[in-house]
Amino acid sequence: MTLLSVAEAQARLFAAAPRVGAETVALAEAAGRWLAAPLIARRDQPSADLSAMDGYALRFAELPGPLSVIGESAAGRAFDRALGAGEAVRIFTGAPLPQGADTILVQEEARREGALLWLNGAGPRARGRHVRRLGQDFARGAELLPAGARVTPAAIGLAAAAGHGALAVNRRVRVAIAATGDELVPPGAPVGPAQLPEANGAMLAALIADLPVEVTDLGIVPDRLDALTDAFVGARADVIVTSGGASVGDHDLVRPALQAAGGAIDFWRIAMRPGKPLLAGRLGEAVVLGLPGNPVSAFVTATLFLRPLVAALAGAADPLPRRRRAPLAAPLPANDGREDYLRGWWVEEGVVAAATQDSAMLATLARATCLIVRPPHAGAALVGDSVEILDIA
Repeated sequence: MTLLSVAEAQARLFAAAPRVGAETVALAEAAGRWLAAPLIARRDQPSADLSAMDGYALRFAELPGPLSVIGESAAGRAFDRALGAGEAVRIFTGAPLPQGADTILVQEEARREGALLWLNGAGPRARGRHVRRLGQDFARGAELLPAGARVTPAAIGLAAAAGHGALAVNRRVRVAIAATGDELVPPGAPVGPAQLPEANGAMLAALIADLPVEVTDLGIVPDRLDALTDAFVGARADVIVTSGGASVGDHDLVRPALQAAGGAIDFWRIAMRPGKPLLAGRLGEAVVLGLPGNPVSAFVTATLFLRPLVAALAGAADPLPRRRRAPLAAPLPANDGREDYLRGWWVEEGVVAAATQDSAMLATLARATCLIVRPPHAGAALVGDSVEILDIA
């Protein structure tokens, strides 16, 4: 069987994964979601010419004065009439300019005696100095953010300033996580000689916790075809994730159980290390991901497939993890036909890969801050060579 490349598998996974439905939520509930529609400004910002400094609003052509100060304008309390010839108004940051004023003389460059005002310094260099013009930030009707943009804290502020109290976003993605294996016991439970603590479920939930998700823990499913089939049938989710049981052993039952539940396999086995046994399929409207059982393999495949899948379903325009370049601080040997994801970390000279890359070694993963990507058939890499990395911490 020809193995799919990581890029091909990601493209197929996203193509088979329609976005979840949209909903309108209050701004306070929209953080971390992805916009289901463009953010359109409902007002001009600012909605009038405003002062950017404390000082005096006046006509630039009438400097250096003297001018007669006839009142003041403050934020929320504007001066209520137009300036006449030879007049100025005391003004504060954020306050509207009175009609007829075109420039702000900052207070540090002004001399005032009673109601009379003169220039006392270099003064504004040109007409319009220290004025925030109407619509300078954005104008009514402008598209401020496209559909598919992440709702960040800054985007929340922008939406509020643009006149929105609620936003159209994609709903949270429902993810069901199951671990398979007779050898597994819950975290914290006593562990017998032939048993292992189940570490993948909590790790995978944590890996997607910052995304808009609702996670259901299906627990540990024993190595029985009927038990795993029932778990698939009973799951109510947009994404069903299993760890373990996706390979070719006698107890690897994810594929036959998915088929017994009425699902279909899209692809199986990827040209990557760790994580070759990854499986993807569909069960009704749900996407099914069968991740390897080894914890490092589960983490790497979830980083490359589960997390981007959830982001894509939630409406992200660019769901894939971002890669960047870094110099190598230690040499690496030539690679074979699979794409390698090596646990590594930064040192002063660049990145270095862990000496041992066994896919069951969680301690190395917890120490790592990046995955060093080695393309298929890459030649030996030397100290100082540029390599591609994925940040994981």
